[in-house]
Amino acid sequence: MIDIKHHGAVTGVTGSCHELVVGTSGILIDCGLFQGEEAGSSANASDLSIDFPISHIRALVVTHVHIDHVGRIPYLLAAGFEGPIICSEPSAIMLPEILEDALKIGFTRDRALIERVLGLIRSRLVPVPYEQWHSVFDGKDESLSVRLQRAGHILGSAYVECEAESDGEFERIVFSGDLGAPHAPLLPEPQPPERADRVVIESTYGDKDHESREERRYRLKAVLEHALEDGGTVLVPAFSIGRTQELLYEIESLIHEFGSDEVAPDLPWRDLEIVVDSPLAATFTRIYRDLKPFWDAEAAELVSQGRHPLSFEQLTLIDSHEDHLNAVDYLTKSHRPCVVLAGSGMCAGGRVVNYLKAMLASERNDVLFVGYQAKGTPGRDILTHGPRGGWVEFDGQRYDIRARVHQVGGYSAHAGQSDLVRFVTGIEPAPSEIRIVHGDAGAKESLKSQFHSAGLTGIMIPGLV
Repeated sequence: MIDIKHHGAVTGVTGSCHELVVGTSGILIDCGLFQGEEAGSSANASDLSIDFPISHIRALVVTHVHIDHVGRIPYLLAAGFEGPIICSEPSAIMLPEILEDALKIGFTRDRALIERVLGLIRSRLVPVPYEQWHSVFDGKDESLSVRLQRAGHILGSAYVECEAESDGEFERIVFSGDLGAPHAPLLPEPQPPERADRVVIESTYGDKDHESREERRYRLKAVLEHALEDGGTVLVPAFSIGRTQELLYEIESLIHEFGSDEVAPDLPWRDLEIVVDSPLAATFTRIYRDLKPFWDAEAAELVSQGRHPLSFEQLTLIDSHEDHLNAVDYLTKSHRPCVVLAGSGMCAGGRVVNYLKAMLASERNDVLFVGYQAKGTPGRDILTHGPRGGWVEFDGQRYDIRARVHQVGGYSAHAGQSDLVRFVTGIEPAPSEIRIVHGDAGAKESLKSQFHSAGLTGIMIPGLV
């Protein structure tokens, strides 16, 4: 028997956790946290304990290190999981960093306990090079090997090919994880797998396409120039891994191209200050710099020319909490144009909340969203109600939104609808089964319709089981 079960990311876009059963054994693909409304929409979302059997689970395969894909790993270990954690080489470096932050925020402040958990995680990590088959188990009647391929979502992201055998039955099953958009900064775009009998595909943007790289780059330029003309702060809620680094890459390119042009009155682009106020984002920006061999050819060429797209002179990284509070106070009172990237990306916590509390009421400030905002998050509320002068709630208190609100959707780290269709239709022969997960209901239905129009069959939208 070869079967697929879903333990998350089927009624929404968070909590990714899928199970591949091969005979009497199995593996998990990701084990992530639920966020936003999804954090209270079902029993296993509000209770972080692992509520499904794991005694037969032989390994956990991590597609990438975003918290909605890895955040429940400590709870998986607490439930008794003793197998390896298989991931790409960059993910093996980043996973302990992201989980350390998650443990401090949502698990415990006990430093000794955190170190024990991180030590256990590090001991279980099995870094696997891209494009190389790795045997998970190989028995008389059942076997499973996995291969990681570049997904182009964030550094280290992968989709997973599974070669399974059970009682003479053979199948190639592909789990997409989160796929990146083509032509994204820094990372090569994903290529379809050579073959697949079944595919589990994400659908975050299954109902829409993104702007082209050139369109979004110049729209970013136009938004920044418009936002900064009155001496305010542009606040960009950004995910610490992936989005922050891509934005820095694009902003550096704008500074390089338009250095002497004015981004604001009497302020040339080359003098514009860019602030990254997030210890985690600063850490991952340094890790990204250290992992240049995994960058794409375009980024490598810039480095060879002496450019430093993630370490340019206009960039300031804020680490300490005291410096963070000083920056919020200074930028709130001054009229110095500045761009601040701060986490979290959906405004559900982190340092961006202090900026928003202090700055949302001023019309000279701007909020720029560049990523998906899940239902039930403050980010979604600001995006929805901000343009109409509404309010958002933080820590039980309402804050009026007078700042201008913008969205440049092309900077999503997720593939758009056409990209997802291209990925699946690029598999020949076509898969016999396609399971659509990791999306809102409308996005999944829209993607299903596009798959039908492309002549694909066997399309399923599973429910939470």
